Amino acid sequence: MLYPVCYDTSMTEGPISGIHHIQLAMPAGGEDTARRFYSGLLGIPEVPKPLPQAKRGGVWFETSAIRIHLGIEQDFRPAKKAHPGLLVRDLRSLSKRLTEAGYEVTNGAYNCGRGPSLRVSIRGC
Repeated sequence: MLYPVCYDTSMTEGPISGIHHIQLAMPAGGEDTARRFYSGLLGIPEVPKPLPQAKRGGVWFETSAIRIHLGIEQDFRPAKKAHPGLLVRDLRSLSKRLTEAGYEVTNGAYNCGRGPSLRVSIRGC
């Protein structure tokens, strides 16, 4: 199997030092589904949204290493390609947990220097 060429992605100059958070859209009323997935299955704790944002619905999940914010989109349509790519410590264990919870888990593309990946289908969320 041939793997793609891995490029040097280190940034030695420039103003960007990292990603503060990822904002994803979700349908109105999807907060409990998001909580079951992000907190329940992935283990990312929910954090309170600041008051101005809390009024709009949605839910935020954060650790010291990752911040995923889900906001309500009234005319929500699931993205066909856009997705977060999360690094996982125990891919096999997580894959099993997600499959047991009813999610479709398939092998993804080799992730340039980081090993194998998987795709999780969360249709209907």
